[in-house]
Amino acid sequence: MRVLILSASYGSGHAEAARSLAAAFAARGAEPAVVDHFRDLVHPGFASASRALYYWLLRWAPGVWALGYSLGDRLEPESPLALGMTRLGTTRLAHLLDTMRPDAVVTVHATPAAAMATLAASGRRVPPHTTAVTDFVAHSQWMPRPVDRYCVAAEEVRNEFVARGIAPDRVVVTGVPVRPGFSRLPDPATARRALGLAPLLPTVVAMAGTQGSLGRLTDVVRALLAVERPMQAVVVAGRDDRLRDRLTRLAAGSPLRVVGYVDDVPALLAAADLLVTKAGGMTLAEATAAGVPLLLYGSLPGQERGNERFASRAGIALVARSRRELRRLLDRVLGDPDTIDRMQASLRRLRRPDAASRVVDLVLDQIAIRGDS
Repeated sequence: MRVLILSASYGSGHAEAARSLAAAFAARGAEPAVVDHFRDLVHPGFASASRALYYWLLRWAPGVWALGYSLGDRLEPESPLALGMTRLGTTRLAHLLDTMRPDAVVTVHATPAAAMATLAASGRRVPPHTTAVTDFVAHSQWMPRPVDRYCVAAEEVRNEFVARGIAPDRVVVTGVPVRPGFSRLPDPATARRALGLAPLLPTVVAMAGTQGSLGRLTDVVRALLAVERPMQAVVVAGRDDRLRDRLTRLAAGSPLRVVGYVDDVPALLAAADLLVTKAGGMTLAEATAAGVPLLLYGSLPGQERGNERFASRAGIALVARSRRELRRLLDRVLGDPDTIDRMQASLRRLRRPDAASRVVDLVLDQIAIRGDS
């Protein structure tokens, strides 16, 4: 069985979901192929330029990105006002489908999902198509039609998809695909020992995705330094070496450890009592898979603010809007075990570390049904 997984290299979440699904398909004996839709099916130059523009907007003009995201939610994916985005890469995608002849296609980004739906709507015969939504929001660009199945993070997201006109039998709550390590987490004390941390001391992990400078980690470090209660913290600067150096100087002589990019995120989150972060889709998925309560700060406009609202309403996160509020909430959470317990109880309802396997099961069932018909 050949499965084509269409991703995009904007942020780390889509790529991470694609890798997790590829590993799950391979474990079931299928042959997955991961393709970056923008780089491989549109043009490498377009991929580089659009990615640079995306990060520039997030860093220097987040309000513009928020406006575009909001307007995009008001448009149907097939709307002429979408400026042809649904047709991006369709010619090469059609050629890839003809040459590869996959038994199924899984998309983990809205644009390739729309491209697949455009080919299907044109009357072209396409393989069974599943889209795995990597955020905790229902945005219209994630709802192109026709799509055989939409895999979403939670029941609340499913309800919103159905309310917007997607057939209920096409929307399945699977969770967001995360790496296999989240299914076999060590206990917190063991995880802390492995990281060289005190096994019984309250532990905070702070991160802001692979592009650490897109978050507000400097504020977070200063807030952690102001906490008077006994605790230890690991601050993940991602791939930003300058940020890492700056935070290391700021945290010198304190119980805060500043590190760069971390590959073994499951082990790190297993050690945490609390995760301080912005509300990226994959970060939220990994936190729920690990069962770690969240303190959200510095979330970017657009999808992250949507994820933030979901997490707050679901009872798995507190939200700080200012540095003063961040300090206050840190002190409150670290001094009140009941708050942690309540958030952990809510997390148990949402925790789906086997999301990738669930998606794979659904796709393989689709292949079997198509083969029998």
